[in-house]
Amino acid sequence: MSTATDTKARKAPAGERVADWADGRLGIYSLAKANMRKIFPDHWSFMLGEICLYSFIIIILTGVYLTLFFHPSMNEVEYHGSYVPMQGVMMSEAFASTLDISFDVRGGLLIRQIHHWAALIFVAAMIVHMMRVFFTGAFRKPREVNWIFGFLLLVLGMFTGFTGYSLPDDLLSGTGVRFMQGAILSVPVVGTYLSMFLFGGEFPGGDFVARFYSVHILLLPGIMMGLLVAHLILVFYHKHTQYAGPGKTNNNVVGMPLLPVYMAKAGGFFFLVFGVIAVVAAVASINPIWALGPYRPDHVSTGAQPDWYMGMPEGLIRAMPGWEINLWGHTLVLGVFIPLLLFPLVLGSIAVWPFIESWVTGDKREHHILDRPRNVPTRTAFGVAWIAEYIVLLIGGGNDMFAQYFHLSINSITWFVRIGFFVVPVLAFIVTKRICLGLQRRDHDKVLHGRETGIIKRLPHGEFVEVHEPLPQGKLHTLTAHEQYKPIEIGPTVDENGVERKVKATEKLRAKLSKGFYAEGNQIPKPTVEEYKEIQSGHGHH
Repeated sequence: MSTATDTKARKAPAGERVADWADGRLGIYSLAKANMRKIFPDHWSFMLGEICLYSFIIIILTGVYLTLFFHPSMNEVEYHGSYVPMQGVMMSEAFASTLDISFDVRGGLLIRQIHHWAALIFVAAMIVHMMRVFFTGAFRKPREVNWIFGFLLLVLGMFTGFTGYSLPDDLLSGTGVRFMQGAILSVPVVGTYLSMFLFGGEFPGGDFVARFYSVHILLLPGIMMGLLVAHLILVFYHKHTQYAGPGKTNNNVVGMPLLPVYMAKAGGFFFLVFGVIAVVAAVASINPIWALGPYRPDHVSTGAQPDWYMGMPEGLIRAMPGWEINLWGHTLVLGVFIPLLLFPLVLGSIAVWPFIESWVTGDKREHHILDRPRNVPTRTAFGVAWIAEYIVLLIGGGNDMFAQYFHLSINSITWFVRIGFFVVPVLAFIVTKRICLGLQRRDHDKVLHGRETGIIKRLPHGEFVEVHEPLPQGKLHTLTAHEQYKPIEIGPTVDENGVERKVKATEKLRAKLSKGFYAEGNQIPKPTVEEYKEIQSGHGHH
């Protein structure tokens, strides 16, 4: 009797037995032990990636709710819903169901607003996050593949957003779809075939909403989910980058453990992001389709503008002259086709940068310590030039709105975009590089002379000087921890036997680019130990 009682007393709880059963088949304990105490550095800029993740989760949650009530059909129906001004109007089922979601489904309008705002913030956060990674050099080995994953997520996010705001079949989204169809038609030879395949016939056809719906809720989110999981796995596998500082090396990570500290902060941050997006959605209306009406091919909404992340291709096409070439009875619309080619070049230029920089520097080592943008002026200048290009094209995409609200000539704005496309990025590059070099000189002086205290001291011979306070060792380490590359040299072109070797064009190009990155005048040499000791000893300085 007592033996049976003792056996029952020693029996593990049901939850523990289930956990043991799962661990015996999945190895959960060992996986958790290896990763749950993983260290993550604590810096505000790392939250940018979390905003991307949380926005994506919010998009998925709200999107699932919206799919329960949306009808992806272009069949014509007569509206008899709650919105009185639209009663009796013929419209597609997609537009009618969107009106029902907005006015008849409990919480439907708020969910629509949250979904749309989260999509805008998702793309914006991805761009800012990628720029943080770019400017700090976090894309270097071994993270080039993760950089490509992030770039693909950005591109897919842009097109997912485009297919999403096209689904209601309202006048604004229909104008955007018409814009896209015109771009497709400009492709030589296959443009008409692609358009007929996509729309199921002559534009607008009767199938594009259903096809966009499948792409929007299944294909693109599925691919993005896979890329996101792969992205996070690589973040865990490669360990997190960190900024230079005392005790921080390429072989360690200084920060807080994933459990419980980081997870608690991340959970709170998720609800903070969700709350901010909900408040914005509640107070700032976006895409009020009831004020626009259903799409009609012969109508165009006044002031029609795409979501901001589609302003770049819009700006390219608006700024391009309406050039056409007639060949063998066929018209090649260069005014649309050339921007269609430039769009992936402008967008994709940032994607190939890790491989360009690795080739120019010849650096094949692993990097886990981040750069300060000022210490890599050429890279920083390229990044700012790209952002300046994007802003110029964004202005071009909204040239009519800028002309209206700032009382400017639309032709003047268009010519500004045409000239600025080539000039503004160059100016941004030059100015940014000079600013970075100036900040490097300032750091150089701070290391040697210390921090200005604002205290004025009079020397015995009457001279007034400002007292400088030496920097602490931790600050000195941060200001001098960066690496400085030397330009790659071509080397001797004649061997020991006097035979001249042929120098490849790629070798010459690599040497020139390397000088452009790291030659004298492109980086300020770091203070040496000898210079620091001499200054601190007081020889000729104070």
